[in-house]
Amino acid sequence: MKELDRPDWGKTSASPKDERFLSGPRSRFEELRRVFGIASEFFRGFRTFHFLGPCVTIFGSARFQPDNRYYEAARLTAQKLATHGLTIMTGGGPGIMEAANRGAKEANGTSVGCNIRLPKEQHPNRYLDYWMEFEHFFVRKVMLLKYSHAFVAFPGGFGTLDEIFETATLIQTGKITGFPLILFGIDYWKPLVSFIEHTLEQTQTVSPSDRKILQLTDSIEEVERIIDEWTSEATRLRAKRPLRRRWWLFERQKAKL
Repeated sequence: MKELDRPDWGKTSASPKDERFLSGPRSRFEELRRVFGIASEFFRGFRTFHFLGPCVTIFGSARFQPDNRYYEAARLTAQKLATHGLTIMTGGGPGIMEAANRGAKEANGTSVGCNIRLPKEQHPNRYLDYWMEFEHFFVRKVMLLKYSHAFVAFPGGFGTLDEIFETATLIQTGKITGFPLILFGIDYWKPLVSFIEHTLEQTQTVSPSDRKILQLTDSIEEVERIIDEWTSEATRLRAKRPLRRRWWLFERQKAKL
């Protein structure tokens, strides 16, 4: 079959490479090459994060500065969690991500970032022990979820909402269970919860029990308590059964992520 001429599929991108990827069917060879590229990115992520201890992912707005109260709360939250032997994982950028990585470093914990390549480049923050850069958002999101035992969402925009609702959907559908999804900042998140209660529940597009997926708090101590209840056993098990590096898989003793 002759390949159709597709000058415009109704969407463009600031990245020429992404625009080509999202512009409908391409040649079979190009599609196959893209599949191998995506698979390679997954493989690098699995290899990179294989030896991490139990993680907690903290995310929120990249626009908050150090003088913002949520920046400070994220820094202190990460400090508390790091003292429990938890690795702090973020998107690796500025704002809340930087605050969380900074808090982990200040508590002598492990600080990890999953950075994303953007048309307006997002540079990794300076508080990372290890980081990996991703080209595809969906690969990055898999890594953030796969290695985490809990999510803590601080106030943020579309990206934060995307992470919250994708995770909430996985919990709602039973793809993951026993996974704390905590929203920090009651005043900020209250309108969202109100929309769920008074619009989604009223129209029966979600069940009343789904509201319990999101746990709201303004207390760093409560975040610490909730997560410690879920992760303490995983931390103990990892300490008893540490993963061994295999020389024949080129896994160096102190490999840089």
